[in-house]
Amino acid sequence: MASPTTPARPPFPPFTRDTAIQKVRLAEDAWNSRDPAKVALAYTIDSRWRNRSEFINGRDEITAFLCRKWAKELDYRLIKEMWAFTGNRIAVRFAYEWHDESDHWYRSYGNENWEFNDEGLMTLRFASINDLPISASDRKFHWPLGRRPDEHPRLSDLGL
Repeated sequence: MASPTTPARPPFPPFTRDTAIQKVRLAEDAWNSRDPAKVALAYTIDSRWRNRSEFINGRDEITAFLCRKWAKELDYRLIKEMWAFTGNRIAVRFAYEWHDESDHWYRSYGNENWEFNDEGLMTLRFASINDLPISASDRKFHWPLGRRPDEHPRLSDLGL
């Protein structure tokens, strides 16, 4: 539930095609900030996740998870795309590129299923993700760190 320390997060369910697309872009922008505390505020205090084989419960565990993630996944750049929606749920596909501390590059692909409460906060997130080693020359996400520019191709445009 939203509170003075956790404001509501429009757009709110039930989603339309346009508001689902907007919600996905807002999530992409937040994740591209790589700010764990900021990202965690989009989730309920008791949000539950499955991320790969890890089960995460609550905003504190989400924040800790994201800190670990972005300490390992360097120069992280993400593109999300809405796949389907209904009521208070959105299905998303995504890809992100990153490198490890040895400068080995990866493109990680996945799908997420999201469920929101009436205040627009995510209560459930289920993510399935696969990592593909790539060479630096195979990278497709070249914008400066932070928000993906509006003119940058989407996943579908890139054939991903």
